[in-house]
Amino acid sequence: MSKTYAIAAGAVVVALLGGTFAATQINGSDDVFAQCRASTAAGGAIGGPFELVRDDGVTVTDQDVITGPTLIYFGYTFCPDVCPLDVLRNAQAVEIVEEEQGDTVTPVFISIDPERDTVDVVRDFADNFSDDMIGLTGSPEQVRAASQAYRTYYAKQDSDDDYYLVDHTSLSYLVFPDHGFVEFFRRDVPPEDMAQSLACFVDAADRAS
Repeated sequence: MSKTYAIAAGAVVVALLGGTFAATQINGSDDVFAQCRASTAAGGAIGGPFELVRDDGVTVTDQDVITGPTLIYFGYTFCPDVCPLDVLRNAQAVEIVEEEQGDTVTPVFISIDPERDTVDVVRDFADNFSDDMIGLTGSPEQVRAASQAYRTYYAKQDSDDDYYLVDHTSLSYLVFPDHGFVEFFRRDVPPEDMAQSLACFVDAADRAS
């Protein structure tokens, strides 16, 4: 997938998210994360239950994965440019948060290419970026359900060989077990800025608990 297409797809989804949340956006005075938000999206319409296969071969649910602040990205390991850069950025951001704030945010990679992304492939991919990153794959039905829960888009391009590309949404989602989805990040956000935002959300969640 080309970088241009990924950015365009992300922009379309962001626009859709803004419309989706227009009626459900939390009032700023009641929103414990109001001071942290950079997007116009707020509320609980994104995210939900899923069942996938973790990179150790164990079938898990969202409750097994989202046990604390969690940064979720949907992509695929054969992605030539966009996914590696986004996943690296996410890994760098959570590392900065831990080093500078002492807060732990778990990076999660969910494959939208279950045909090629086996458990072993996803594990190797995740381990290349962070020892703490959780890689998830599953059956086509499981992956589709998780993608729909987070309102992401993906589509396999027509190809006669095994080197096909997959068009997909290029957003990262911050989720808490007690608050659900709280923010999304576009791919042009640098790791330092993402880390600052993540720390703000974690601090706000701690104060609200």
